[in-house]
Amino acid sequence: MAFSCDHCSNLVIRKFSLMIKSIVSIVFATALMGSVAFAQTSTSSTTATTGTNGVTETTTTTTESTGVITEFTPGHHLFLKTEAAQPVQYKFGKTVTYVTSDGKVIEASKIRKDSKVRVHYIKDGDDMLVDKVIVTQDRD
Repeated sequence: MAFSCDHCSNLVIRKFSLMIKSIVSIVFATALMGSVAFAQTSTSSTTATTGTNGVTETTTTTTESTGVITEFTPGHHLFLKTEAAQPVQYKFGKTVTYVTSDGKVIEASKIRKDSKVRVHYIKDGDDMLVDKVIVTQDRD
C-alpha cells in the first residue's frame, strides 16, 4: 500500500498487528476449550489402614474417562477418543452395566459408534477393565 505519510502507514500497521493478535488469541482459546471439554479423566480412591485392633486395609480406586466411541465390540472392548493423540482401548470386565445419563439400564446393543460416553474402569496391569458405560449423549 502506498500512503502519503509515515503516520498513516504506521497506524495501519498497528491496527493490522492488533487484528492478527486478536485472531490468534481466539484460535488458541477455542482450541484449549475444545480439548478440555472433549475428554476428561478423574480418579477417586478410598483407603482404610490396618490398625492395632486388626482392622483390614481396604483400597478402592474408581477411574472414569469421557470421550467418543470410535469402535465398539460388545463383551470385548471399546475404543474411546479422548484428549490423547490416538483412541484409547478399554477392555470389558466380567460384568458390564450400560446406563443412560439418568441411570436407566440399557442393552449393549444400544451403544453406537460416535456416542459420547463416560466409562468406569479399573486398571489391571496395562489393561483398563470397564465395569460401567454411561451414555452421556447419543450420536446424531
